Amino acid sequence: MSPLPRLAAMKQGTVVSTFEEAKNLRSDAVAPRMRFAPSPTGSLHVGGARTALYNWLAARKAVDGKFLLRIEDTDVARSTRESEDSMLADLEWLGLDWDEGPRVGGPCKMYRQSERSTIYKEAVDLLVASGHAYPCFCSEEELEEKRVKAKIAGSQVAYDGTWREADPEQVRENLAAGLPHTYRFKVPKGKVVSIDDKVRGRVEWDVQATIGDFILLRSSGVPVYNFCVAVDDALMGVTTVVRAEEHLTNTVRQLLVLEALGFTAPEYAHASLILGSDKSKLSKRHGATSCGQFREKGYLPDAMVNYLALLGWNDGTDKEVYSREELIEAFDLSRVTASPAMFDDAKLRWLNGQHLRAMPLEPLLPLVHEDLTARGLLQQTGSEVSDKIGAFLMAATVAAQPKAELVTDIADMAVAALSYPFTETLGSTESAEQKRLKTILDDDFAGFAVALAASFDNREAPDYCYDAVLAADVDESLVLEWLTRVGSRENRYKKRLLMPARLALTGSTTGIDVSSQLKLLQCALDAGVDASFLVPMHERIRQLKDWAISDIGAVVGDNIGVDHPRKEPTATIIDLKTFSKLRMVYEANRRRAEEDIEMFEILKAAYEQL
Repeated sequence: MSPLPRLAAMKQGTVVSTFEEAKNLRSDAVAPRMRFAPSPTGSLHVGGARTALYNWLAARKAVDGKFLLRIEDTDVARSTRESEDSMLADLEWLGLDWDEGPRVGGPCKMYRQSERSTIYKEAVDLLVASGHAYPCFCSEEELEEKRVKAKIAGSQVAYDGTWREADPEQVRENLAAGLPHTYRFKVPKGKVVSIDDKVRGRVEWDVQATIGDFILLRSSGVPVYNFCVAVDDALMGVTTVVRAEEHLTNTVRQLLVLEALGFTAPEYAHASLILGSDKSKLSKRHGATSCGQFREKGYLPDAMVNYLALLGWNDGTDKEVYSREELIEAFDLSRVTASPAMFDDAKLRWLNGQHLRAMPLEPLLPLVHEDLTARGLLQQTGSEVSDKIGAFLMAATVAAQPKAELVTDIADMAVAALSYPFTETLGSTESAEQKRLKTILDDDFAGFAVALAASFDNREAPDYCYDAVLAADVDESLVLEWLTRVGSRENRYKKRLLMPARLALTGSTTGIDVSSQLKLLQCALDAGVDASFLVPMHERIRQLKDWAISDIGAVVGDNIGVDHPRKEPTATIIDLKTFSKLRMVYEANRRRAEEDIEMFEILKAAYEQL
């Protein structure tokens, strides 16, 4: 019988090449070797990502620690290479680099269980030869009948050991005849196994009362999960197994296999489950649960790593925001808690905002560029970014970053700044928006809008508000100077000036500051941003004037009538303040009489009366 292939580098300077060397190895004689072993049957769930992170942190903190990646793909029907590639991409995005495994190799050479079938078969042969395993010729129909009888009798639903002590001659004849069979582990009677779990303390099981003789190798020749895990953990020299508590029950079978093969079991740490807001196990019904989904939503890998670490671990302080280096320094498995962790989307978003606002521009700009390109604002131009697009990206990011919580927030704010949702804002039914609008509109917003529009038409606004320019040519302070001049004439200062100015120039009551929005607009024009996404300043002013004229005209019409204007002015028609606005409207729109004769006649009649 050939020896099982062995892992090299089980400890510094040592190559383990025979079964006996691997068997006699003790986990405390080597540098920490941690592993993450996902099944490629779907996306990388946040629970799996946390498991990977805890193993990665433990390996990175230790001297000469290693982080192994093993793909457990024995479930041929559900495992796909696409899922594996997706998981590896998510791990790379999180920055959880592995020292051994797919794509990087290592002394084990084979890190996919589907490539290690010969190893498992040889391990089964060793267990059969040592009396720890045996072939079972029960058909599926026979096993189902046994299960039904056990349920009716109220006894443990477990294999009854039909072939456990079978006549050796009968077994040989069946094997020679090629009858279908599985291989089962012979569970010892009266045995108790235990672990000193790093999270849960001492856990022990009465083996016979817990499980029956379990399958190692199916009749198809495919090895069973728990058997593969035990063999691989031993041969890959894993020193500590960190995984979720749902795997705790698997430990019994794995301990028995390890002992039967002569290996010392690794240490174990079973972290708590992650729950959703309803305190049930986190699942798709709670919303985004995969790393890929969070990436698409605009979350940063450093923020995800930070948040995942806190789902069941703390360093004993109130600290919440950690860099990757700080996590490595502070992490200790002894601080992992056994209590369930609650996944809080709001907390993750807040934490992401902390990381995003502290993020240097250099790594952030490409993320914003990718998002804006995906939305169609920018065209795919290869890896090179032109100076004009670069200036636009810089303007958008610098303006939005202080207010953003997600990378996608920056693009959202940029899109909002380029558009002019004036009509939509005025028609909003959202209570907070309505409250802001009432404050602005009740303070003679129409009159202010007319004055601002007239000032723009007289080219009192900064020069760059009239032409597309590079960001370097924009002095944002000039916008405030312009608004201050208009406000001084209108006796408006501070909020009474800035709130209506924001609504008038940006069409919104919220967002990045007005000066930055106008700068961004002109940079976008210069960068060739898709025209369908932006409304130039002259068009904004046109829409603003149309609304203001309509609003004032309605007030005037209510007082003097459209068809029969009064000949004699009265003090109740309109006050002097509104008259000054009306005069501006009249003067600014004399040339537009042909476009809207009726409205012009209303304004003219009111002006002549007063």
